Amino acid sequence: MKTQEEHWDLEIKPKTNLLDLHLQDVWHYRDLMWLFVRRDFVAQYKQTVLGPVWHFIQPILTTIMFLLVFGKIAKIPTDGINPTLFYMSGITIWNYFSTCLTSTSNTFTSNAAIFGKVYFPRLVIPLSVVISNIVKFGIQFLLLLVVMIYMQFNGYPIHLSWYWLTIPLILALMAGIGLGMGIIISSVTTKYRDFTVLLGFAVQLGMYITPIAYPLSYLRNKSYKWVIDLNPLTAVTEAFRFALFGKGTVDPNAMIYSIAFMFVVLFVGAILFNKVEKTFMDTV
Repeated sequence: MKTQEEHWDLEIKPKTNLLDLHLQDVWHYRDLMWLFVRRDFVAQYKQTVLGPVWHFIQPILTTIMFLLVFGKIAKIPTDGINPTLFYMSGITIWNYFSTCLTSTSNTFTSNAAIFGKVYFPRLVIPLSVVISNIVKFGIQFLLLLVVMIYMQFNGYPIHLSWYWLTIPLILALMAGIGLGMGIIISSVTTKYRDFTVLLGFAVQLGMYITPIAYPLSYLRNKSYKWVIDLNPLTAVTEAFRFALFGKGTVDPNAMIYSIAFMFVVLFVGAILFNKVEKTFMDTV
């Protein structure tokens, strides 16, 4: 008597190859990923009075501080860009990167309870964080556009060009670097929690070695410029400003370096993430 062959929608089996990332499974669980995106965005403001308005308040206050410290006191030039727009644009793109990095860096420690109960591709969590942060970026970018329109009526015309079409690619590059570095840190922190403390300091330091409060041209004759050039976020930040305002220092070689850096950290991060997810429950 022949039995009908069984067909399984999903087969769970132990992984033996570090390069066996099962990225196809992530696509199969895309509905779950969108649920996590909604959870991340809603849960953050469920018990707040102002809700998403905080995304407007933070860049406004930071921009005011930069105008005072770097504009009035330090008198650092802004490459001919209106100082308010210069600082706000840098803060907007930096906030997206820093949030992606810090949120994905605690993937294992923050979601250990879920990981220990049910199976799903673990990469769904950090990917959902990166996507949900795009919504937050969109809110702050909208604020930037409002300020640009206001400046349009005050003697600073909006620079519209085809370079605006590169903004999604610039954002994807920033997201890739943040995701890659975040999952590397999340893999390391399962055993070494010290990195969680160091990350907060590193993010603060990273903001000052990235041209957020100053243009790259300001460091042209500085002996320490090579340190800033080694930062893969330098070229991305300058490219973002150039796309918006048509002014800035965009070096094709620096952009190639940033793109290569993104692919390297994503590759290394995926391998480490794949390795750690097998045994992290024993150490978290």
